[in-house]
Amino acid sequence: MIATARAQGFELAGVARPDSIGLAAPRLREFLAAGAHGDMDWMAANAERRGEPRALWSQVRSILMLGINYGPDDDPLAVLHEKTRGAISVYARGDDYHDLIKSRLKQIGRWLIERAGGDIKVFVDTAPVMEKPLAAAAGLGWQGKHTNLVSRQFGSWLFLGAIFTTLDLPPDAAESDHCGACHACLDVCPTAAFPAPYRLDARRCISYLTIEHKGQIPRELRALMGNRIYGCDDCLAVCPWNKFALAGHELKLAARDALRAPQLAELARLDDAGFRALFAKSAIKRIGRARFVRNVAIAIGNSGDPNLAAEAERLLDDESPLVRGAAIWALGRLGIDRLRQCAKNRRGSEADPAVSAEWAAALAPAESRH
Repeated sequence: MIATARAQGFELAGVARPDSIGLAAPRLREFLAAGAHGDMDWMAANAERRGEPRALWSQVRSILMLGINYGPDDDPLAVLHEKTRGAISVYARGDDYHDLIKSRLKQIGRWLIERAGGDIKVFVDTAPVMEKPLAAAAGLGWQGKHTNLVSRQFGSWLFLGAIFTTLDLPPDAAESDHCGACHACLDVCPTAAFPAPYRLDARRCISYLTIEHKGQIPRELRALMGNRIYGCDDCLAVCPWNKFALAGHELKLAARDALRAPQLAELARLDDAGFRALFAKSAIKRIGRARFVRNVAIAIGNSGDPNLAAEAERLLDDESPLVRGAAIWALGRLGIDRLRQCAKNRRGSEADPAVSAEWAAALAPAESRH
């Protein structure tokens, strides 16, 4: 079974019992009770099944956890110094991993049924399955202080998939925690999203803000985001265990040249058709053009480049309130006098109350502006 999984491109594989993550459910309840999940309502809606695999499928007896390395072939943090370019998380620079991994899980599952019988269900990050605790229980790695899985062989760069089966398979030994006294991942976080080791407040996490959050990004966090326009790799990239990591060899997951460090000016000009064309087969496509260009506008505001002020000004008239609101903040950062002139031409024409609030905040006296 392990050999078959490796033949399908999975570098790591292990088996866990469905009752091997007993602490996951209470920790999830604590996370939800604190409201740290933000507006990810889907987490709370399926909390019972998420914390207990047998609540998801009562017949499961064993869980095969698999990992594919997607390690980058360059320094993922280097782009943060190129302020006029966008930083896209490593995992989203190639084809959508959901499609790739799910098809391969099904092939392994069919092989398993043919050889040993039983029944299976496969999951890739789209069902209420706590992949990281299960992967740790199956020996693939451990959850580091940044709450992500860390592997001694591949560092922080692993995609995970799960095969639930009715077969009674011998479980692997759980991996122990090897973080030690290190807290590099906590220290590097731009928005202080970790209130304590092994605890994440998603509401301050740039990955959450740029991908899951549907509204305007809180003003107090915008300047901290830099040029990160989709996800954030900071806490992953600084992990010392990455010194053992290798670049991923799956071509479909390899970064497209167009997504390594795209120009913010070009991304700001994307209409809906252009957005869908650029991000075809990409995980980025799922958030839609409005949320993505909102993120781009924030990055433009953080660029410090007055040459991008024209892009921010053009977005003031975008059809999306999300984009207009972010563009107001961005132009205010690059040229407050230019923003004031634009406000004179648009006075009283804004119908969206959230965008009107952005105008008021941006034009407020400097001492009261966030």
